[in-house]
Amino acid sequence: MKAFRRFTVRVPLPGPIADLAPLAHNLRWAWHIPTQDLFATIDPNLWTSTGDPLRVLADADPARLAELATDEDFVARVADAYADLRQYLDAPQWFQRYAADSPGQDGSGQDGSGHDRVVPPGIAYFSMEFGVSEVLPIYSGGLGILAGDHLKAASDLGLPLIGVGLLYRSGYFRQGLDHDGWQIERYPVNDPEELPLTLLDRGAADTTTGGSTPGDDADPVIIEVAMPGGATLSAQVWIATVGRIPLLLLDSDIARNDDQPDGAALRAVTDRLYGGDQEHRIAQEILLGIGGVRALREYVRITDRPEPTVFHMNEGHAGFLGVERIRELVAGGLDFDTAEAVVRASNVFTTHTPVPAGIDRFPADLVARYLDADDDGMSRLLPGLAAATIAELGDEADPGVFNMAHMGFRLGQRSNGVSQLHGAVSREMFADLWPGFDAAEVPIGAVTNGVHGPTWVAPEWRDFAGGDEDSAPEVYADLSDETIWRTHEELRAGLVDEVRRRAFTSGLERGFTDAELSWTADLFDPHVLTIGFARRAATYKRLTLMLRDPERMRAILTDPERPVQLVIAGKAHPADEGGKSLIQQVVRFTEDPELRDRIVFLPDYDISMARHIYAGCDVWLNNPVRPMEACGTSGMKSALNGGLNLSILDGWWDEMADGDNGWAIPSAEGITDEHRRDDLEAQALYTLLEETVIPLFYRRDDTGVPRRWVEMMRHTLTRLGPQVLASRMVRDYTTELYCPAARSFESVCADSYAGARDLAAYRRTLETGWSAVLVAGIEDERRADGLHVTAHVALGDLEPGSVAVQVVLGRVGDDGDILNPMVTDMTPEPDRDASGRVVFSSLVPPSASGHLGYTVRVLPRHPQLSSESELGFVRFPTTAG
Repeated sequence: MKAFRRFTVRVPLPGPIADLAPLAHNLRWAWHIPTQDLFATIDPNLWTSTGDPLRVLADADPARLAELATDEDFVARVADAYADLRQYLDAPQWFQRYAADSPGQDGSGQDGSGHDRVVPPGIAYFSMEFGVSEVLPIYSGGLGILAGDHLKAASDLGLPLIGVGLLYRSGYFRQGLDHDGWQIERYPVNDPEELPLTLLDRGAADTTTGGSTPGDDADPVIIEVAMPGGATLSAQVWIATVGRIPLLLLDSDIARNDDQPDGAALRAVTDRLYGGDQEHRIAQEILLGIGGVRALREYVRITDRPEPTVFHMNEGHAGFLGVERIRELVAGGLDFDTAEAVVRASNVFTTHTPVPAGIDRFPADLVARYLDADDDGMSRLLPGLAAATIAELGDEADPGVFNMAHMGFRLGQRSNGVSQLHGAVSREMFADLWPGFDAAEVPIGAVTNGVHGPTWVAPEWRDFAGGDEDSAPEVYADLSDETIWRTHEELRAGLVDEVRRRAFTSGLERGFTDAELSWTADLFDPHVLTIGFARRAATYKRLTLMLRDPERMRAILTDPERPVQLVIAGKAHPADEGGKSLIQQVVRFTEDPELRDRIVFLPDYDISMARHIYAGCDVWLNNPVRPMEACGTSGMKSALNGGLNLSILDGWWDEMADGDNGWAIPSAEGITDEHRRDDLEAQALYTLLEETVIPLFYRRDDTGVPRRWVEMMRHTLTRLGPQVLASRMVRDYTTELYCPAARSFESVCADSYAGARDLAAYRRTLETGWSAVLVAGIEDERRADGLHVTAHVALGDLEPGSVAVQVVLGRVGDDGDILNPMVTDMTPEPDRDASGRVVFSSLVPPSASGHLGYTVRVLPRHPQLSSESELGFVRFPTTAG
């Protein structure tokens, strides 16, 4: 019989081992091997099956816990682990040292722009999903894993960061396969009381070391957000503690919503990640952005933490946080334009998609319904703000669409892509937001993603450096070839065991009998070249490119002298029938009796599976359609374990491939026929495998060591490894985006928002007066020391000091475009010309020989702008020759 209702009872732990509770609740254990070993000691089988400290404590035999409470060695280990956690939480780290390096101490505290460094007292990081651990299943793939790694690295580095997201009661789906190899989805229910979560309560204080279950006297914080039709969406707030970082998770599945119109739909807002229709999705994003800011305010008030001065939107899902912050400031007495200037100065927006189809775009009438304008046009969702003004923030070329990415860019003074190539692609893709500027000048930067070393580096590698990722490259450099190869062979053998276990379990779930699955006991060979391919089954990632020529792939896998084995994993979105079809195609290929011991598809790809695959594979395969991979961090995780990448030059690999850390698959970008392109790139992949990768792996010396292969592994571990770390990424965000944003925020807020008011007034002047700006005439004189250029510029009501007039000079292409331009500021002359225009001049030294050209342009210039292209205003001469 089935239970009518489930509930959790936590029996108090014996006093000598009571510190196991805070150790289990702080997710630092997810990357701290000694703490994991501690829980494994309690019940090895239970730990192996769950990997969850709370489950181990809940399900362990009480007699076993009582026995351990009298074991002096175990009690000492618990005490040491808790003391280590406290030391980790309290000791100054990189961020504290960076903050201390400021003017007035050693005088060197400046950012990369030469300004005095300002470090934020707090940073808010909003994301739709977070992949911290498999025990907290609120992630689907790369975006969530990246967000989880961001929090972990921020914790290790000591950043004062607070994460904000949603608690999905069914998370993302668990993947299975039916008998025919078709993906099926299951949605297990996540009970918050069984997860490492603490309910945000008005009596809460420190949440970094323990969890609690609401008691009879609990006073949980409830966040309210107005919904259409007079309804109110209510959500409670759970806290997951990720090392030093609190992660606030809003949860709408509460009884309070039952009293509202369509209460069931309100309770279901946080039911599934990326489930439902656009109505469901926009409600989630409103709760994340607007409700998330309100939850954050309650949290900092209760815990007395500093208010964040920098807000990071990890993709457009969180865009509504910007308008909620504007609403707060307007409610405090600022006008909309001034409030927007404050918010823009301190918002950072990261885009993760290189294709328009990846952007959240909602019907404008749906957004208007949620903004819910009253008779005066004011939004009921965001009281005090005009609904039409908010709607304009999401404008795009299609007037019937509200674009979340466009709102993110408009409300974020600083923005970035997630690899250097993706930054360039984003500048092209969003160039329409900055008309008149070449893509290279669109103010979208790039911070290449990274991955969290302590999470993804196998313990066998970490042990060599004692867990110190900073010293690891030097340690790896000193290891013998034999040690490197032996370590990797052990990890490959561990992967083979995991593949056999998971393949057998999957077969049982698909309805096969034990006898029919007996072959899985010999699946894979621990000494054979092993290639991994694990990622979302999105069309552009081309899961089946390897099967383009099935017979050639078959020959590669089954070569009697130099065989290859291939482990594949990945989920298709529940609504993506095309992705599911690709998975089924792969599964059917793997079921050929002649191939099934050399190729396998493992369902339900998650963090726990990923760790085994990244650690044990020799080669990591990635073959997206270039340039549609924004970054693609899976190959980074393999590289941290000595894996060699075999990839199209896309995402991070485009900037980090050096010929000694793997191989670049030639890309046929000039081919417009996608089928022809796939054929050509598949042939290139096969050729690389047959002629380069496979022979190199099997080229052994007398001791059985593939010396050149190991040399490439060592190069990968020592040179590539440090570049792909999340600690490098978070340092980059701190120095390039967070600190400059904190400085801008401080500047616009100083003297009762004088800077913000001045910038808002300046923008209004530009919007009304820019049409009067005119480059009326240009004269030039070639001199021995360069080109002297004079421009006559009508400025209307603008002062010469409020604009930048520049000469842009460079080689001229066949189409007349200036290539690799050199920009030189022009200086206003004291006297105006006869028509009252301002005369600007400059001497431009020659930068190159050949066919050169130049133009003159006028741009806004204001001390509160991060770049002169930021506002999208530019004026060129009316004619060019």
